[in-house]
Amino acid sequence: MTGTSAATKAAKATTPARRGASRGRIDKREAILGAAFTVFAHRGYARACMEEIAEVAGVAKHTVYNHLGDKENVFRSALEAAADTVMAENLAVVERLTADGDGSGSETPFGPDELRATLDGVVHQLLLRCCDARSWSLRRLLYAEVARFPELLEVVWGRGANRLKQSLADRIARLSLAGHLRPCDPAEAAEQLLALLTGPMEARSRLGTRQVPEAELRTVGGAAVRTFLAAYGPMA
Repeated sequence: MTGTSAATKAAKATTPARRGASRGRIDKREAILGAAFTVFAHRGYARACMEEIAEVAGVAKHTVYNHLGDKENVFRSALEAAADTVMAENLAVVERLTADGDGSGSETPFGPDELRATLDGVVHQLLLRCCDARSWSLRRLLYAEVARFPELLEVVWGRGANRLKQSLADRIARLSLAGHLRPCDPAEAAEQLLALLTGPMEARSRLGTRQVPEAELRTVGGAAVRTFLAAYGPMA
């Protein structure tokens, strides 16, 4: 009994240390992925080097290899992590598209003006995320390296875009069932609304090389909402 008790106490004593080590490893990996994305975005794949990634992450070069392997795997992992972050932010915005306008579940009356205001808010937030530096860096890296890493097209673009479209389609379906939008194919409506945002922003921002003023974002968003409601707004 004494031996068992001593072993149990020893195990309990080492548990926090193990948890701390595990947390530290996760934090270090996240730091490396963030540093790698920064370096790749600035240098491009060919000119980026593991030494600079390690320096930006604040770790030794061998630590980068220990966590993520060679340069190709670091690149894949960095883009996947950035894509997951961007997508999580976009999905959080789409979740606000509810019949009460703020996702609270309140019973506040929801008419055409409230619908337009809700769409305006959601669309504007999506445009802000579409135009942030990380999103553009992600797209430019994908465009530049898709021939070398064709699998990333599905990971970064296909999987991410599909998740966003599906989430938006779900919200549109709910609004349609509640009578706030006319009956429609929710997936098609979602795809068209996203196209009304991404197309103009790629042109106006020149693939992220031009800062789009707030007033211009509002113009693009307002036009997208008007066009969407002209097609899918409730019938009079």
